[in-house]
Amino acid sequence: MAAPAALLVGCSSTRDEIKLQPALSHPERDPSADLKLAASALASGNVELAETLYNKVLAAKPHSFEARLGLADTRYLAGDFERARVLYGEALAAKPGESGAQLGLARVALRQRRLSEAQGLYRQLLAKDPGNAAASEGLGTSLDLEGRHGEAEAVYREGLRVHPDEHGLRVDLGLSLVLAGRPREGVNVLLDVTGLTDAPWQARADLAFAYGVLGNTDSAKKILSLELPPSAVDDNLQLYRVVRERLGAHAATAAAPAAAVLPASAGASPGMPGVAAAQAEASQ
Repeated sequence: MAAPAALLVGCSSTRDEIKLQPALSHPERDPSADLKLAASALASGNVELAETLYNKVLAAKPHSFEARLGLADTRYLAGDFERARVLYGEALAAKPGESGAQLGLARVALRQRRLSEAQGLYRQLLAKDPGNAAASEGLGTSLDLEGRHGEAEAVYREGLRVHPDEHGLRVDLGLSLVLAGRPREGVNVLLDVTGLTDAPWQARADLAFAYGVLGNTDSAKKILSLELPPSAVDDNLQLYRVVRERLGAHAATAAAPAAAVLPASAGASPGMPGVAAAQAEASQ
């Protein structure tokens, strides 16, 4: 019976030794996991969660390029363009020539209507990567905002040559044609996109704009009424009338800044082309 007793003593001793071992602390969460979660949150539109996670990573790793760039994206989407500009600048300083940070700066410049600066940044991106669809959209939009529709259309067409299925480029081309006083051509281009089952709302919005400029108010109203309240429908129909009158008076260049809309790639919210801008233009 001595042997079993000895074994029991040994087991008890072993258990005591195990209990006396200091508990290991839980390892820190891998920042890469938070970065992935933040990117998913940002892609799904949860800007607040994404910002919280990016700030968490930066608190642990102040020099994280990915977190700083992601935080800049959250500020951009929140409409805090000046803070986004600073963060994109810091990211670009950490990695000179990095395309994501450079694209962010270009988008901010476009939204702040610093068009020459935006064009310079977009051209730099296209010089490095001629197939950069987002840069093509941004450059074309900046040219449209200056009334340089022929140049803008050349940019869009070149982008479509490389990316024939890029909806954003085709939508922008259609809108540019409308602003250039060629609404029928614009309608035909936009119909190529709106006929798709996954057509973005911006394409339908621009098609309504094109119909409105053509004077086809009924078709424009039908499209608008699917997404907007009656008051917003009326505002947009009024915009179309203003632009139609300007184009009819051979003032397409004057009308373009009032009607132009940023592409989705530039961070524009889905909606109709510049109602407030057109109202300001009409009141001058």
